[in-house]
Amino acid sequence: MATPGTEEDALARYRSPLVSRYASAEMAFNFSERKKLCTWRRLWLYLAQAEKSLGLPITDEQIQEMEANLDNIDFKMAAEEEKKLRHDVMAHVHTFAHCCPKAAAIIHLGATSCYVGDNTDLIVLRNGFNLLLPKLARVISRLADFAEKYAELPTLGFTHYQPAQLTTVGKRCCLWIQDLCMDLQKLERARDDLRFRGVKGTTGTQASFLQLFEGDHSKVEELDRLVTAKAGFKRAYIVTGQTYSRKVDIEVMSVLASLGASIHKICTDIRLLANLKEIEEPFEKDQIGSSAMPYKRNPMRSERCCSLARHLMTLVLDPLQTASVQWFERTLDDSANRRVCLAEAFLTADIILSTLQNISEGLVVYPKVIARRIRQELPFMATENIIMAMVKAGGNRQDCHEKIRVLSQQAAAVVKQDGGDNDLIDRVRADPYFSPIHGHLESLLDPSSFTGRAPQQVAKFLKEEVRPALVPYQGKMGGKIELAL
Repeated sequence: MATPGTEEDALARYRSPLVSRYASAEMAFNFSERKKLCTWRRLWLYLAQAEKSLGLPITDEQIQEMEANLDNIDFKMAAEEEKKLRHDVMAHVHTFAHCCPKAAAIIHLGATSCYVGDNTDLIVLRNGFNLLLPKLARVISRLADFAEKYAELPTLGFTHYQPAQLTTVGKRCCLWIQDLCMDLQKLERARDDLRFRGVKGTTGTQASFLQLFEGDHSKVEELDRLVTAKAGFKRAYIVTGQTYSRKVDIEVMSVLASLGASIHKICTDIRLLANLKEIEEPFEKDQIGSSAMPYKRNPMRSERCCSLARHLMTLVLDPLQTASVQWFERTLDDSANRRVCLAEAFLTADIILSTLQNISEGLVVYPKVIARRIRQELPFMATENIIMAMVKAGGNRQDCHEKIRVLSQQAAAVVKQDGGDNDLIDRVRADPYFSPIHGHLESLLDPSSFTGRAPQQVAKFLKEEVRPALVPYQGKMGGKIELAL
């Protein structure tokens, strides 16, 4: 066995790769024990300050003592207390009281464990959204720049992953951006809809506080309002049990799962395009794609996003089930589950957004490969244009249709059976029937004439919907991101 506390000891224990390998330091800290426990102490301070302002016998000296020890946590003592008491909140009440002997008698006055537990969770969830939203905005901004740059570059569209009408590289990117803009709105709404649990007591009736204030309902309501404001919330839930409704967690996790679905789709598209050699994610100079196949350039960043997005999408099942089995005012079978799923959801979302930002800042487009694929498919798509041109030149629509049908089948046989190139246009040029339009074939085959209003749609979408949505995040976009692993 390794010596406890050493690096070797740390390596001998399981550590979540979400923290040890991927997530940002800011998000990892947001869900850390230190952040949680320091927040507990601040909540105890807010409660004492509010109770004092409403007339309870709490002294300035007690308040100052609490303020001076907010971050002075003896974690070893707390662990020993919890082992003895089997209660994490009371262990930290005792630990806080140990360094605040004058304030010991009024710490946690009238409160229940969920006063610190649930209110801290709501603070951490709000802060988690505040960390994710600028990152999502950055991804949208980077992809918007990409879409604008390639708004007019024709590319083969696919339906059912079969060749369809042309679109543009920028227009396809706008499909990704639109999903992410929906996610941005949903994350903003989920954050803004969060309320504080507030000061509610053991079963949510505020009975203990009503007793403290000798039946004065107005002071109990003011206490709730004061503590809620100190914690930075505009509103508290009027009705709670011992906990805030676990349906809140469902709403939080649902928007994160939806974000996961969007990113999975985007990165799947990028992986498919990498196979077609049309678009690639960044690939470092010394990066190795395969230990056995040196030539490979695997889309590992996109694969990571898909892998972690699947995990993110499944996590919403936890709060769904938890909310459904909370008996009456609460049961404790929510606690262990929530310790895992809430943190993992935000850590995972943080990771995949950082990775997607890195991808979006280094996407490589290969226009010549795209043009070659268009040349293989465009002749078939141009048949309707050829028919219309022949009719305008005096031809019969049905006769022309039959001629084109026969030549198309012959060209398709060359492609599918012989593995050759699409020679439909050469066949049209060689057929005297089509001589009236031979001089117009090049213009009839101009790829840009097959993309419809795609460039105009890109410009309108970016101007009217995307750029305005990013205004609140101006100045928070930051620079390019590099991935450690």
